[in-house]
Amino acid sequence: MTPFEGKRLLLVAATTGYQTRVFAEAARRLAVECVLATDRCRSLEDPWWDGAVPVRFDDPAEAARLAARFGAGWLDGVVAVGDRPAVLAAEVAERLGLPFHSAAGARACRDKHQARRLLERAGLPVPRYRRVPLEAAPETVAPEVNYPCVLKPLGLSASRGVIRADDPGQFVAAFRRIARILEAPEIRRHRSEQDRFLQVEDYIPGREFALEGIVTRGRLRVLALFDKPDPLEGPYFEETIYVRPSRAPEAVQREIVRVAGQAVAALGLGHGPVHAEMRVNETGVWVLEVAARPIGGLCARVFRFPGDMTLEELIVRHALGEEVAGLRPLDPAAGVMMIPIPKAGIYQGVRGVERARAVPGIFAVEITAKQGQQLVPLPEGNSYLGFLFARGTTPAEVEQALRRAHGQLAFELTAALPVVHFERGGT
Repeated sequence: MTPFEGKRLLLVAATTGYQTRVFAEAARRLAVECVLATDRCRSLEDPWWDGAVPVRFDDPAEAARLAARFGAGWLDGVVAVGDRPAVLAAEVAERLGLPFHSAAGARACRDKHQARRLLERAGLPVPRYRRVPLEAAPETVAPEVNYPCVLKPLGLSASRGVIRADDPGQFVAAFRRIARILEAPEIRRHRSEQDRFLQVEDYIPGREFALEGIVTRGRLRVLALFDKPDPLEGPYFEETIYVRPSRAPEAVQREIVRVAGQAVAALGLGHGPVHAEMRVNETGVWVLEVAARPIGGLCARVFRFPGDMTLEELIVRHALGEEVAGLRPLDPAAGVMMIPIPKAGIYQGVRGVERARAVPGIFAVEITAKQGQQLVPLPEGNSYLGFLFARGTTPAEVEQALRRAHGQLAFELTAALPVVHFERGGT
């Protein structure tokens, strides 16, 4: 028997992947009825036997249909996994009067240009930025740009398509490369207005941090502040190691938290998890982005709360009205390494997994690449070879364990196969 028994939760998720399953398991643990809304085929009758509601995240009428389906008072909370699901979840919550981030705020978090405008309007430091249509000729734009600069697709995440350019020639090459990325079939299927533009920003030097938090009635509570010890200077910005707690001076940490709270308010994020990325240099704290969702995928395993509670269970409890701001991670220090893809190729296997697991402090080694999978590194790619997780008494100890474990792994990749497009018709 739990205080939540009989309550109903709407889980809006892009896939039935790892984090979606953990959220569903957390709901079951709390005796909560979990209704999954996901972007699967509407023509198949419940192919996974989970009673999920098929939705289209980019259909503007979808929120009204979902709200009408459940009606006011039937649901007790809403949770989202991913950026696009967060927008739909926010729109449904707004219609049903459930606590969540505002729909406008969730949409702004998905649009780098709108987010910059709102942060600038709130008086937060932002780099010089401009939105450039994809049909523009990059040769005419390049002379007008300050260098170094960073080019970003407005709607992609996880550093996909983000490229630094140090001169006009690099700008033109990066612009064309991002345009090709946006022509990928899986992106074109979900193309929205923002995918017709690129954002060009001045490059911000400095150390990078990630903040994981929970917002209650507009007030941000920090669950963890992560250092990113590897330099992220470009030309691509592949993330690798997150370690908490941060080793930055206390004054710097307080300023990061203060600025993150201002950013949350400026974007209109009212209730639910947030994941923020920022850079710090001698001029202050610069918000790179704020997402209206928790840290993605397997990375959430870096958290462990009292009572063997996962981050996902904490978020479910919060969505159903429990005060969770006082909860803190159990481990003095912890971290995750997202194992980067060194080059394009076909994944064949890995050696050294048991040696990596034997490194003191390592508590999990998860290789997510599958044999025969075609791997693509950034900026075109959006995946990793796997994840390493460590716990320890200090962040330095955790970082060392992650690097040692990574050094034990040897991945085998063979040459990538050319992509062949077949046209319909003919014999």
